[in-house]
Amino acid sequence: MALERTLSIIKPDATRRNITGVINTKLEEAGLRIVAQKRIRMSRQMAETFYDVHRERPFFNNLVAFMTSGAVVVQILEGENAITRNREVMGATNPENADEGTIRKLYAESIESNSVHGSDALDTAATEIAYFFSDAEIHA
Repeated sequence: MALERTLSIIKPDATRRNITGVINTKLEEAGLRIVAQKRIRMSRQMAETFYDVHRERPFFNNLVAFMTSGAVVVQILEGENAITRNREVMGATNPENADEGTIRKLYAESIESNSVHGSDALDTAATEIAYFFSDAEIHA
């Protein structure tokens, strides 16, 4: 098994409801270690740049508006097969399709307000981590 790092974002719907600790516990119970974490408020420009891959999609403007509507917690998770493990504990994007016990099944309000984001591949994770964190902020 490979030791990996992945980016996780606890989204505004979850920070607004003060459930970041509960989500962190679920991540840690899944064998993931939080090696960097900070609470930020994304600017419109930050959100547009981060989600640029979705710019031509019909939901882009709503996604940017949502992600800038409140605080988010950006974090780096580390562990064996961290990307897959994080995606498993997050659950399906649509909480109606998420497995029981996953973060999205338990805490998402809707497909849009689904509480968490996670990188989907090694190259994406590296790019997303570098977008939010400097090397000095990562403490393994």
